[in-house]
Amino acid sequence: MSEPAHSDDLLEGAYVDLDILLSLRYRHLTGSTQRRPNIGSRAGIRLAKAKGRGIDFAEVRLYQPGDDIRTIDWRVTARKNKPHTKVFREERERPTVVITDQTQSMFFGSELRLKSVAAAELSAMLTWHTLASHDRAGGQIIGNTSYATHKPYRSTKGASRYLTDLAQFNCKLSAGGESVSAEVLNEALTQTNRMVKSNFRVILISGFNDHLDVWRSHMRSLSRHGEVIAVRMSDKLEHDLPPADEYTVTDGHTRWQFHSGNLNLRTSYHRSHENTERLLEKTCSELAIRYVSLTTADPLNGVVGWL
Repeated sequence: MSEPAHSDDLLEGAYVDLDILLSLRYRHLTGSTQRRPNIGSRAGIRLAKAKGRGIDFAEVRLYQPGDDIRTIDWRVTARKNKPHTKVFREERERPTVVITDQTQSMFFGSELRLKSVAAAELSAMLTWHTLASHDRAGGQIIGNTSYATHKPYRSTKGASRYLTDLAQFNCKLSAGGESVSAEVLNEALTQTNRMVKSNFRVILISGFNDHLDVWRSHMRSLSRHGEVIAVRMSDKLEHDLPPADEYTVTDGHTRWQFHSGNLNLRTSYHRSHENTERLLEKTCSELAIRYVSLTTADPLNGVVGWL
């Protein structure tokens, strides 16, 4: 197996290596919280809003009919001469499902690495971080013509199976590949909706360049189950055209030549990216979805800790 990736490393190039994705398990994450010990095999990191007989003390209040007499706080009762009971808050697990876009639109990058590689790195780091927090981790990889779904498990074997598929889908991408159809994307996200249960956390990692209407529709349904985070992965060349000059671009089949100094072209190009950004922000705001915008050059260590 390859050496563990260092904290300041970025995975570079056009493709990811499975051994590197597995080694990200040992990467130090900045900004992450210290996990306290769990009690019980199904204990999770987050506290439920509902109060009950759990493992974390919440408060002492007056005894009410129906309260469990085993929770009576006898010291407070004796001091105040009225029965008081202890109230606890339960710890609930929050399984995390990471949806990773590995379609043709992600096979793009102008420096260091492609968007597909950055998305794969972030997905792997989130998976390992979830397991380190003693929660279940699963995910789905969406490719050009198919997808792979992995139910959340609290095991390194489950994470390894997910990352194996992620590396395989990533390595299938190539110049000139066909773009994902709306039907494949809709089928994949429908499968996600069937898998996700109440209190799940779903993280969508994509450029959201293809079939934005499909993504937005499923964001709406996913947000009814629990927490949803949308991470838009972009390349700086998608924000603005390069300095004024003659350029040639190709998709593997066709070649185009253009002059980037054309003011109208530069303005239209920039507005196209900004319009998609604003539409995504508006959708996420309406659905109480957290929206995060990243570029391929952004370090991810600090991001994972607060996602």
